[in-house]
Amino acid sequence: MLHYIDTRQGSHNKHAFSHGNTLPYTSVPFGMNHFVVQTNQEGSWFFNPHDRVFLGLRLTHQPSPWMGDFSYFLMTPIADEKIKGSLFSCQSSYRPEEAVFKPHYVKVKQQRYNIITELVPTCYGATMNIKYNSSKQAGIVLNVKNISEFHIDVPNRKISGYISNFAGCHDDGFRMYVSMSFNKEIDLSTSGYYDAEGVLCNETRLNGVDQHVVIRFHDCETDVLEAKLATSFISLGQAELNLQRDSGQSLHELKDQAAQAWNHYLNKIQVSHSNEEYLRTFYGCLYRMFLFPQKFYELDENMEPIHYDTTAKAVKKGVLYTNNGFWDTYKTVYPLYSIIAPKEYEEMLEGFLNSYRETGFLPKWLSPDERGLMPGTLIDAVIADAAAKGIGQQLMPELLEAMLTAAKTQSEKDCYGRQGTLDYIKYGYVPSHYHESVNHTLDYAYSDYCISRVAEMLGNEEVAEHYRHSALNYRNIFDPETGFMRAKDANGQFRPDFNSTSWGLDYAEGSAWQNSFAVFHDIQGLIEAYGSKERFFEKITELCNKEPEFDVLGYGFEIHEMSEMAAIDYGQLAISNQPSFHIPYLFNYVGQPASSQVVIKQLLANLFNSGFDGYPGDEDNGSMSGWYVFSSMGFYPVCPGSNEYVLGIPLFDSVKIELPNGKHMKIETSNNNPQSNFVANVNLDNEPYQKLFITHEDIMAGKSLDFRLGLAPSYRSYKPEELPFSITEPKN
Repeated sequence: MLHYIDTRQGSHNKHAFSHGNTLPYTSVPFGMNHFVVQTNQEGSWFFNPHDRVFLGLRLTHQPSPWMGDFSYFLMTPIADEKIKGSLFSCQSSYRPEEAVFKPHYVKVKQQRYNIITELVPTCYGATMNIKYNSSKQAGIVLNVKNISEFHIDVPNRKISGYISNFAGCHDDGFRMYVSMSFNKEIDLSTSGYYDAEGVLCNETRLNGVDQHVVIRFHDCETDVLEAKLATSFISLGQAELNLQRDSGQSLHELKDQAAQAWNHYLNKIQVSHSNEEYLRTFYGCLYRMFLFPQKFYELDENMEPIHYDTTAKAVKKGVLYTNNGFWDTYKTVYPLYSIIAPKEYEEMLEGFLNSYRETGFLPKWLSPDERGLMPGTLIDAVIADAAAKGIGQQLMPELLEAMLTAAKTQSEKDCYGRQGTLDYIKYGYVPSHYHESVNHTLDYAYSDYCISRVAEMLGNEEVAEHYRHSALNYRNIFDPETGFMRAKDANGQFRPDFNSTSWGLDYAEGSAWQNSFAVFHDIQGLIEAYGSKERFFEKITELCNKEPEFDVLGYGFEIHEMSEMAAIDYGQLAISNQPSFHIPYLFNYVGQPASSQVVIKQLLANLFNSGFDGYPGDEDNGSMSGWYVFSSMGFYPVCPGSNEYVLGIPLFDSVKIELPNGKHMKIETSNNNPQSNFVANVNLDNEPYQKLFITHEDIMAGKSLDFRLGLAPSYRSYKPEELPFSITEPKN
C-alpha cells in the first residue's frame, strides 16, 4: 500500500492556518527518529511542499509545530567551496515534483550541486546514499542549533558526539548522542567548523553553540558516499551499538525492511473503491497513525530495553514512549490499536506506567517528557479502553492506582495530573477561576467513568460505584435555559454575560457549541438534561446549521482553529479540531441516524484528500487521520472504554480488517455512489441488524457487516437496547 502514500499530505501550512500541520516524516513505525526534508528556516514550519529550496535532511522529533522540536540537527550534502558557515550559503534548489516522499524512503536531487541523496530510516538511525556528480570535492554539513560537541575520527571514517537542544525538558542537560560512519576517507585538511567570520577551522574536536560542521572526503567525486548514522538518548556507547547493528546492511536491504515494517500495518486494513483518490487518502491517514508515539527506549548489549529518565537524570530499565498528546489521540488512535495492534498497545501502556513510576503521575503530553498541555487526564480513556478489551490486564492494578492518584492528588507542579483537583472533588465541578474550567470538568467526569470501568474489571466495586457517581458531575455545569455547559464560580453562579460563540476563557480551542457535548459516557443523561430527545435533536441540528461565527473574547485575537472552522463552512461543526469529532454521531442517540449519515458522508468526501491541503485542521499525532479511517469504514468509537462503536456510513465498497486472532472482518457496501447519502439497511453476519452500534466483540469475532445505501433517508423507532451506550439507560 506504500505506493498510494505521499508523505506531504497535509503539509501546506503556516502559523495562521493549518491544512494538517503535518510534516513529511520518513521513519519506521514508532521509530525513535523521524527524517524530514527541510526547505526553510521558519521555526517549527520548516517544510512547505511548494518551496523549491532544499536546506538538508533534518533528523527531527517534532510531534507538532505547537510543541516545537527536540534533539534535532540538519544534514546537507555539498560539493563546492562557496559555503561560509550558514544554511543560506549551502542551500540548493530542488524540484519537489521529482523528489520521492515515502514513509520508508526519501530521495532528493540538489540542482546546485548535481547531488542525488537517498535516505532509508531504521528504528534508531538511517542510511544515506549520496551520489556526487561533479568534479568538486564531496562533503556533508551538519548544522546543529544550541549546544553540541563532535569528534572527527579520521582513521575510522567516523564522526561522533552529542547535541543538546529542545523546546522544553525537565533535564536542562538533556542530550542525544550521535554516531556517523562513512565508506570514504575523510579529508581533514578541508573539514572542521566555520568561525564567526566564515573561515574554515581544521579541527577534530568541535564544540560550541549553533555549530556548522563540515566533513569532506577524498576520492568521492562522481561516486556514492554511504553514510550511516545512529542515535541514542543513553550514551555515546549505546549510539555506537545501535550503529553497529545496522552496519552490515546496504541501503537497499534496509529499504526493503522499512517497507515491510510499514506494510505490516498498512496491509491490516484493505479497502477498495473505484475512486483511487479515496485510497490515497485512506492509506495516507493510516500511515500517520503509526508514527506516534515514538519509542524512547533502546536495547542494551543483552537486548534488554533501557531508557533515559529525565526526572532522575539516570538510565532505567524498561520501555518508554514519547511524543504523544492524549487529549488528541485517545479518541481514535488507541481504539484502532485495540483492533489491529494490541501487542504494541500493551507495550505502550507499560511505557506510560514507567512514566508514572518515575514522575508520580501518568503522562498528559510527552515531548520528550511531561509538558502538561491541554485539559484533563485523557490517558485514563486509553487505559479504560484497553481494560475493557482485555489488553494489558496484568498492568491494570497499578494503572488503576495511577489513575486514582491523579483523581485525588493535586500535584505541586502544574504540568502533572489534573488542574483544580481538590476543588473538583469539593464542588463537583472545576470553578471558573481555573482556565478552561468547562473542559476540565467534562474531561474529569469522563475520566471518572474510565476509572469506574477499570475498577469494575478488577472487581473493586466500591471504587467503581464511587466513580460511576462522580462521572455524572457534568450535570453540575449544564444550563438548561441555554442548553450549554457553562462555567460556574465557587458560589455556584454561572459566569454572567454568556455568549455561546465566545471562544477560549472557559473553553479549550472552541466555544460552548463545540465543547458542551463532551459527555461521551452519558449522552442519554445529557438528553434527559435537555428535557426531551426532541430538544436535543433540535440543538445538534442547530449546531450543524448555524453560521460558523465566533467571538475572540477568550483569546483576544483570531486563532487558527477559528479561521479553519470559518473556512470549511460546516456550521459550528468544527471537525477541524478534536472537540467536534464525535458530534456528527450524536444524532444516533436520539434515533435519527439519517442526520449522522449525511453529515459524515459530506465530511469524508469534501474535507479530506491526499494532497498538500489534505486535512481541515491540525492532524495531531494521528488523531484526525483516525477519525477519517474509522468513519470511512462505517463506525466510530464515540466512547472509548464502552466497547462499542457507533455506526455511520461507509465510504468504501469493501473493507477487510486483519485481526490479531487470525480472523478477518469484512465490510461490504452496495449501491455506493455519490448521491446515496443514507443507509437503507444493515446486516450483521448476514442477519438484519437494527442496532446503531456494533461491539468490539463483534469485530474480533470477524462478523461481516453489510450496508446498503439509499437516496432517501428512512425513519423508524428504535428500542432502548438499539441505541448506543450511556450510563443512563435510554427510555422508550
